[in-house]
Amino acid sequence: MKIGNLQLRAEPLLLAPMEDVTDRMFRELCKRYGADLMYTEFVSSDALVREVDKTLTKMELNDAERPVGIQIYGKEIDAMAEAAKIAEQANPDIIDINFGCPVKKIASKGAGAGMLRDIPKMIAITEAIVKAVKTPVTVKTRLGWDESSKHIVEVAERLQDTGIQALTIHGRTRAQMYTGEADWTLIGEVKNNPRMHIPIIGNGDITSPQKARRYLDTYGVDALMVGRPSIGRPWIFKEIRHFLDTGKLLPAPTMAEHVEMIREQVNMSVKWLGERRGILHSRRHLAVTFKGLENFRPLKIKMLRTEHIEELNEILSEIALKWANYSSPCSE
Repeated sequence: MKIGNLQLRAEPLLLAPMEDVTDRMFRELCKRYGADLMYTEFVSSDALVREVDKTLTKMELNDAERPVGIQIYGKEIDAMAEAAKIAEQANPDIIDINFGCPVKKIASKGAGAGMLRDIPKMIAITEAIVKAVKTPVTVKTRLGWDESSKHIVEVAERLQDTGIQALTIHGRTRAQMYTGEADWTLIGEVKNNPRMHIPIIGNGDITSPQKARRYLDTYGVDALMVGRPSIGRPWIFKEIRHFLDTGKLLPAPTMAEHVEMIREQVNMSVKWLGERRGILHSRRHLAVTFKGLENFRPLKIKMLRTEHIEELNEILSEIALKWANYSSPCSE
């Protein structure tokens, strides 16, 4: 699959941009487990233009994670075009536009999925960014604002006409947020529209290798983007890639293996951010990674309260010992 001049393998796996999740460390880890294209956390166009340090830090890239895209969001045409130019200076492989974030503080201001209520402005912003930069531009969006406005087939054509190089579609409306089941039917309609010639990337509920295979075969999308299922489980890319390539499932990791993979992730975060911040930054992953363990709540609370790496490592070792005979296969 090609996005502009960027050549990816057939049926590539993409790491979705996620705020407070897809930092440089996590992107590098997912790359190691088999993700083919990473995306940064979304970057505010207004903050970029104002040169806010925290926002500029989000765009720090390294060769170990490439290829990587920087995702930007905002609601003003000029600010978005200027932000794209600034982002391009970080030398990403792709610049992605966020028209899909459903979070109220973003969407209610007209940015992210809020742009689904103003399609002409969405198109104008996209067109301005494509003209402003030489880096390939892609878009990530949803089916529509709500059930009565699922116009993604028409919107996809209009976005393609602006000159974007790929389109990612999350199979929910903004009103759904992340509830219910992702509807891939309209994603398939976009892909099978004879007018469409850019890669179409499907996103939503790719929780297992079997689902990944089924979505590719049923809807014909060019690639899959994995988001929330990778939180606390970055090795999902390895599991999916193995199944796509061989048709066989990898054995579920033993609890000892699971613990060591999470320990590595936490230690990488601590090395990058320092002890306290690194642990705090890891909590979102720690909160879900051992989901399903019986009688785990007391130890989970202890694990999520500690701010010391030595104590956290001791807790992880206790988990490995206590649930030594437990393994957690991919959910279907």
